[in-house]
Amino acid sequence: MPPQVDPTPSGVLFESDTQTSDLGLAKDVSVLKHASPRKHEYVWFNISWFLFLHISSLYGLYLVFTSAKWQTNVFAFAVHLMCAIGIGAGSHRLWTHRSFKARTPLRIVLMIWQTMGFQDCIFEWARDHRTHHKYADTDADPHNAERGLFFSHMGWLCCKKSPEVIEGGKRIDLTDLYADPVVMFQRKHYLKMMPLLCFVLPTVVPVYFWNETWVNAFFIPTILRYTCGINIVWSVNSFAHTFGYRPYDKSLNPRENIGVWMICVEGFHNYHHTFPWDYRATELPLYNMLTPTIMFIDLMAKIGQAYDLKYVTPEIIKQRSQRTGDGTHHLWGWDDPEFTEKLKEKYGAVSHSEGRKQA
Repeated sequence: MPPQVDPTPSGVLFESDTQTSDLGLAKDVSVLKHASPRKHEYVWFNISWFLFLHISSLYGLYLVFTSAKWQTNVFAFAVHLMCAIGIGAGSHRLWTHRSFKARTPLRIVLMIWQTMGFQDCIFEWARDHRTHHKYADTDADPHNAERGLFFSHMGWLCCKKSPEVIEGGKRIDLTDLYADPVVMFQRKHYLKMMPLLCFVLPTVVPVYFWNETWVNAFFIPTILRYTCGINIVWSVNSFAHTFGYRPYDKSLNPRENIGVWMICVEGFHNYHHTFPWDYRATELPLYNMLTPTIMFIDLMAKIGQAYDLKYVTPEIIKQRSQRTGDGTHHLWGWDDPEFTEKLKEKYGAVSHSEGRKQA
């Protein structure tokens, strides 16, 4: 008999999932949060792989300051940025939450960059992330933060999925992904594309174009870059689900954490879990302007490759924070005293690029 998973979602995925006029859930989901005792089945290959990556990255960091050419370090950062946008704008905002639409050329570019980031194919990534949002911090959440900081950071990848997670994933509607030719092409050819884009290409380019050593090329733009990239994403799952404030919905574990934002450029997590279909990182354009993923989507919208960008209006945000927040919206939203009327007028409560859709 399959495990019993409460079919009532503990979070929303799309604009259509909301149940009340101010985009709030009708159910208090805090009662769903628990972490039942469980004996984990370890995946020793993954554990060995992560140990290799982190130990090798220390050597790569040493090479950055001792022998690498400056072009190699710049190239490593550029590849990291492409991977971050491929995951943040692609598998996350475009394919998981459908917070904007993209034309075919942009979809292909995002697919290639997402493959280079090697965090599973778009189909698997979106399925797991939709499961995470639907059952956030419950036993059906792949990286349930109720099981501890290490588990939600990387421990969940060191063991097999629990029956509850598997069953929860089966309840997620994936028809849009099955119907997407770019997603299906990547899924079919992922095991051929990923090694070339993630490991071979970043190693060969520095050697071929500016005569870098093979050792530096392998350990810096390949191993160090990749290890930093996965830890940045993992930090949102762990630290931003544990430390910080909950100005928009205090029943949700995800927090607003400026420290995570400064390191990962994705730290306004209570906002994201409350309004996941909003393509922006936060309600404050000043921070969105400093977030590469959002800057990239805005740029693509200006040249016509991205369109139908969804956002939540300040009025709805204020209603929701007053009804379900922890009372700290004055620290994280436009009620912050530091945001004077002059700053509000300069940056605006909402960025009005052509093609954006009001929630």
